[in-house]
Amino acid sequence: MREIIPALRRWYAAGSPFGLATVVGVSRSAPRGPGAAMAVGPGDEVVGSVSGGCVEGAVFELAQEVVESGEARLETFGYSDEDAFAVGLTCGGEITLLVRRVTPEEDTSFGAVADSVTAGHPVTVATVIDGPAPRGAALAVWPEEVSGSLGSTGLDVAVTADARGELALGATGQRHYGPHGERREDDVTVFLHSFAPPPRMLVFGAIDYAAAVARIGAFLGYRVTVCDARPVFATPKRFPGGAEVVVDWPHRYLRGTATDDRTVICVLTHDPKFDVPLLQEALRRPAAYIGAMGSRRTHDDRMKRLTEAGLSRAELARLRSPIGLDLGARTPEEVAVSVAAEIVSLRWGGSGAPLTATAGAIHPTGPATS
Repeated sequence: MREIIPALRRWYAAGSPFGLATVVGVSRSAPRGPGAAMAVGPGDEVVGSVSGGCVEGAVFELAQEVVESGEARLETFGYSDEDAFAVGLTCGGEITLLVRRVTPEEDTSFGAVADSVTAGHPVTVATVIDGPAPRGAALAVWPEEVSGSLGSTGLDVAVTADARGELALGATGQRHYGPHGERREDDVTVFLHSFAPPPRMLVFGAIDYAAAVARIGAFLGYRVTVCDARPVFATPKRFPGGAEVVVDWPHRYLRGTATDDRTVICVLTHDPKFDVPLLQEALRRPAAYIGAMGSRRTHDDRMKRLTEAGLSRAELARLRSPIGLDLGARTPEEVAVSVAAEIVSLRWGGSGAPLTATAGAIHPTGPATS
């Protein structure tokens, strides 16, 4: 979608209707993933691709029909063993497409969405693809505002909460709801398309606990990097699952690495010669979470050293130490769960208390206020 935004902005600004086909589901070896898009505009101009060439001809005709009728369509394309020349994916996969007409009158939010994508600002577009809700209806969700509607206030509220969660992770995919946003029903299928890169998780200290934290970080949607100055420990073999492994002094690596307000930093070295210079750097830069492992004695010594190094009280208040929530964790995997729980709680302003001891809405409807 990002690649074709310039053409879409031009058509939208001119008030020219265009057909937008978006991959909303894939199976097996489909050539392009969810979010891939192709559009057919005025003069039959085509931009983008949904399959690398396998079904583009059929999608072109489908987009023309949708522009003419104004009715959104959901279509699935797959390879036909019975007729190798039939429209289908020669790779053997299957893709599902939502094709809808876009005009300034029908989608008043599209211009703002396109502007945000062009500027690199995070936004999620939620679109109804199936069920008892207007197919093709779109809701644009930014961290602090919302535009559009999916046809029901309850559905808008539920989808907005989920869209912000997906946006925080840079994730794209389908969610299911009842007609009014009921979470235990699956009548309405909504496609959440997030325009944001996955947030980073930086794990320092290549120990067993780091391997467990890296795995759960990847599960939560983070792009994980593990850094340690000791090459005997910092090896890809010890950290399977796609984590990047870097051999460098932690503070030096962090100094040369960009972070933002979504970045998670987990300091698991619990060695002053690594911890102190690393935390000096971490606590003075943007990050959503900075946690450090160690006993309470280690924590007290670390805070003393950091104070002596000149960190302010406000800077030290950002440090979550000892790292994690009190779950009674013992094993590396259990500790990783406690760390992940603290990260999620801090992101959304959760109390960390059992839900049986709380009242009110279970799922947050907006970003954390803290």
